[in-house]
Amino acid sequence: MPLILPGNVGSATAATGYDVANSCRFNDGDSAYMHKTPGGAGTSADLFTFSMWIKRGIISSSDRIVLFYAQSDAQNFDRISFTDADVLEWKGVRSDSQAFNLTTSQVFRDISSWYHLHFIWDSADSTADNRMRIYVNGTQVTAFGTRANPSSGLDAIIGSAQKHSVGSTGSSGTYYDGYMAEVVYLDGQELTPDGNTGEFDEDSGIWKPIDVSGLTFGNNGFYLEFKESGTGTNASGMGADTSGNTNHFAVNNLTAIDQSTDTCTNNFATLNPLDKLYNGGTFTEGNLKVVTADSIYGAVTSTIGINSGKWYAEFKATDAGRDFAMVGIKSTPATGNGDGVGANDGYAYYSYNGKKVHGGTETAYGDTYDDGDIIGVAVDLDNNKIYWSKNGTFQNSGDPTTGSTGTGSAYDLDAPPSGFYFFSVSHEDNADGGTWEANFGSPPYAISSGNTDGNGYGNFEYAVPSGYYALNTKNLAEYG
Repeated sequence: MPLILPGNVGSATAATGYDVANSCRFNDGDSAYMHKTPGGAGTSADLFTFSMWIKRGIISSSDRIVLFYAQSDAQNFDRISFTDADVLEWKGVRSDSQAFNLTTSQVFRDISSWYHLHFIWDSADSTADNRMRIYVNGTQVTAFGTRANPSSGLDAIIGSAQKHSVGSTGSSGTYYDGYMAEVVYLDGQELTPDGNTGEFDEDSGIWKPIDVSGLTFGNNGFYLEFKESGTGTNASGMGADTSGNTNHFAVNNLTAIDQSTDTCTNNFATLNPLDKLYNGGTFTEGNLKVVTADSIYGAVTSTIGINSGKWYAEFKATDAGRDFAMVGIKSTPATGNGDGVGANDGYAYYSYNGKKVHGGTETAYGDTYDDGDIIGVAVDLDNNKIYWSKNGTFQNSGDPTTGSTGTGSAYDLDAPPSGFYFFSVSHEDNADGGTWEANFGSPPYAISSGNTDGNGYGNFEYAVPSGYYALNTKNLAEYG
């Protein structure tokens, strides 16, 4: 089960230097994508470099998950995608027949971490296996389930004066779901990733992004940083090209809330769809929203675990099926129906009666909560305390800043059986499922006020208690 724990926090923390500020969160249920048709020919039809950072949402989909696509028509296209088997496929079709195909043996099912994907096209190379190359996290891929090289000098559709799409083919059922950052197209250049689009950190050996703004992009080259908010086709939109070429992308079904601070240099927690009991439940919004199925009562946990430090997150309860909603922390995955947040290894705040729950035992605690309410969870693992708030008011007159005194804390926490606690939600209703939206600092819903932690990370509806932090890898490295 992919997840992040203190001491194993990935490139986002072990590496220093260049910081990526924003990503774009694509939700396939919104049919979200970007598109552009270049106004003229590219610098070269047989030479380019394409690079992107991604963190997956949906995996093992019944449809392929398209990352990048260029087409003149349905019978002529270049496509980079994940198949329904979660392998990476780079395929081209000409006159409705396969012209080339690289499909990795490696599968990509980690939903907790970022991948760097780097592609080189050099169809004029005399060595057939050098005409297409794929690198993952700085290392060239050499194992392929399918390898069909392009003919010598074959013109790419990518980079031509044809429609290009980021996150989709533009047709139903083929949309990307997850996060993207640092999307770079270098027209007319063959550049390996090391020293150009990334580098290995000299201390940790972990692959990390570097500043690409000084590269030469070529006629149809572009650089998508997703640093502009809102929508549109020009520099004010999230599809703005910041290479200097003004090759801006139009956006479809993306709004300002889809601009995320969850990036390849600071990885935020999400809910973990690989750790779920909700048979028939669905995860959307970059795994920050879960809609549960009827008559299913079990927990889903965060992708990042904690065993020290002070942490804060917010959870919005939505949908009419909230009657048996719980939110809190849990130490181990659910093992069966009925294993909710308030089981033996967890601590929960119950919606319908406002009680706290541990080991299946309910005790009077706070107010009930309903649709649209935002529940804050403050976990102090330096003093083994937990507090809950409802719409900014901590229950039981709780004060999370009181340390070992623990004024109004709900529980004195036991040592977690697994060694770690994970933020967790659960829900059960025989008549109707329910919905939770998780905000670990990169919210899936609109925020009216905006509050950060003491390090300036996160975007929360209510004030973060002093000394508490958003659950991301930079904070984890410092406080976890």
